[in-house]
Amino acid sequence: MTVRETIRRASANLTVSERKLGDAVLADYPFGALQTIQELAERTGVSAPSITRFVSKIGFAGYQEFQRQLIAELREARSSPLQLKATEKLGSAKTFLADYAHRAADRIHEMSGSVPQEQFDRILALIADPSRSIFMLGGRVSDSLAGFFSVHLKQIRPKVHHLPPNAEHWPDLLLSVRKHDVLILFDFRRYQRDLEMLAEIVAKECRPTIVLITDKWMSPIARHSDHVIALPIEIETAWDTLVCAVAFVEALMVKVSETNWPTTKKRLEAWDRLRLVSPGKPLGDKDDL
Repeated sequence: MTVRETIRRASANLTVSERKLGDAVLADYPFGALQTIQELAERTGVSAPSITRFVSKIGFAGYQEFQRQLIAELREARSSPLQLKATEKLGSAKTFLADYAHRAADRIHEMSGSVPQEQFDRILALIADPSRSIFMLGGRVSDSLAGFFSVHLKQIRPKVHHLPPNAEHWPDLLLSVRKHDVLILFDFRRYQRDLEMLAEIVAKECRPTIVLITDKWMSPIARHSDHVIALPIEIETAWDTLVCAVAFVEALMVKVSETNWPTTKKRLEAWDRLRLVSPGKPLGDKDDL
């Protein structure tokens, strides 16, 4: 469990000053608590003894151990396949596929318990609202998720935009972003600085609702986001898994289409009428006129 999750789970049992301290740590996580205890006390207006009691209450032996955990999370957030290779657990080669499928199923089950239905419903309501334009982008690998999501979402509703990979082409679309719109960003560990810069600029200049889909260590984009979905990605191999991200996106697609199925049905039918090749027909066949 990350320090962030530990603080959130303990929030109901914290005093007013402890909750204030926890909010300050989470507001600039994890960097907000990587200063001396005196500096944190001065910044938050909470005394050093109160900070010591706070870290003890949430399960740490002291402020140093609290900081060591935060530093360890920073290292994990930057882990590459080269580092993960040293701790992977592949199991038997003869049963690897079945074992991997079991691990993937465990991650999806973990996601179902860590992402509240209420949070899913809030994001669903934003994406299903036809009055909002939807913009999305991902990182070097995770942009494939943005592409996958946008292709399907465009068949369900209008005003869906997948930002191009070249940052020099972003302003053309970003000039049309309004406060009522939604920006969805995918960013997983070894986070991309250009996405963080994009989120910071858009939050300041356009002020749309920003939805971040990330992992438990949290992309720095979180500080600019209105909604953050933290998904399990560890699967005990040198490569993180995006199976939960795919499942989450697919669940959104299903529910968005069902929010107003008659409208979705009409759009899908019109979409198919405009395709050069009708669904189910071989490329060489011509439709009857």
